[in-house]
Amino acid sequence: MKCTVKKGKTLLVDGPASVNLLSGGANVLGATLKAGEKVVIREGKRMPFEVSKQVVFDLMLGESATFEEIEGSTIPPSWENASMEIVSYEKPVTVMVMGGVDSGKTSFCTYLANKALKRRRKIAIIDGDLGQSDIGPPSTIGFSFVRTPIKDVFEMEAENAYFVGLTSPSRAVNIVVEGLNMLKGKVLETGVNFLIVNTDGWIEGEDAARYKVRLMERVAPDVVVGIQQGDELTPILSALKEMKTLIIDSPPAIHKRNREKRKVLRDLSYKKYLKEARVQSFPLSWVRVEGAPFGTGVPLTVEQMENVRRSLGISLVYGEETPTTVFIVLKGDQWINEELVKRIKEGFGKTVKVIKEGEEQGLLLGLLDASGNFLGIGVLCGVDYKRRVMKVYTPVSENVSTIHVGQMKLDK
Repeated sequence: MKCTVKKGKTLLVDGPASVNLLSGGANVLGATLKAGEKVVIREGKRMPFEVSKQVVFDLMLGESATFEEIEGSTIPPSWENASMEIVSYEKPVTVMVMGGVDSGKTSFCTYLANKALKRRRKIAIIDGDLGQSDIGPPSTIGFSFVRTPIKDVFEMEAENAYFVGLTSPSRAVNIVVEGLNMLKGKVLETGVNFLIVNTDGWIEGEDAARYKVRLMERVAPDVVVGIQQGDELTPILSALKEMKTLIIDSPPAIHKRNREKRKVLRDLSYKKYLKEARVQSFPLSWVRVEGAPFGTGVPLTVEQMENVRRSLGISLVYGEETPTTVFIVLKGDQWINEELVKRIKEGFGKTVKVIKEGEEQGLLLGLLDASGNFLGIGVLCGVDYKRRVMKVYTPVSENVSTIHVGQMKLDK
């Protein structure tokens, strides 16, 4: 469908859709479009096409896609002022962007990166939004270099990532804070002189405020950019007295997403990083396992397994012992009560972890190389405890040294 838009207007397109610039001049979040260039908009995303010279677009709209013309620009003046100030800094600069859910954080990061690119800065973006990660898969903190103008951060490939294994920072505050700071250090070692750090949208409540303040203090950015519609960031910003802070507006045309749309975006990201995946086997003797009770200890002997069976009347599929823990796998039709667990604990003198066979299926995994670099994600299909082999659905097949087991499951 052809669509003509006059100079000075903005075309807002909600995906799933594609927009092809046939003639004229337009830009998306500071990135200039070329004639013949096609931009794809994902479901759940809105993209603004700001027209500088009358254009003709060719629109292809998917189911539930919409578009509308509005007068003027969707970019708030505060965005322009803040970006001009930040890109004028001569020294290497780290910018941390903070705001609530659907406040425009990712859009501002994109806009700022495109502005810095025009100043020939060496740029990288760290995406610290676990639940709505665009650069790495959900449950990771990922980063990528910005070498060309960007319209959608999702199109960038992760250079490296830090696997957290959860999509909510509230359950992994320490891991997120340390992981993001570590990744910042690795990025700056590459010679990047303009680092943009996007954060998650958890800002409401005392716990969220403490987390955000701790994150800012640990990462120590040169500038904190807060996007707000009212005074929702005041509890956080008031605690950052020693930091340079800039407050900018949330765009009035921002697209608010419901839970279902958020799930769709996560699904797209999982599919992106599980593309061409297949079931592969990883012997526990070949890889280091983190975040799980199996694969880190010594298998129980036949005698130990038989002693448990005789004393408790249960048959073990598998057992493993570490200096502090005993891990036991039961058949699916068996279970034990707290009294039996207590007796096992007394017998071994250690903490006891009991699961049913197959309970581990669907767990999200992070695959790392020998240097701790992120290789990709996988889904645990199961564990052959007798052969001590993990069966993993993943596109990663080489150089896997560590498998980090997350705390969330994916269904088929």
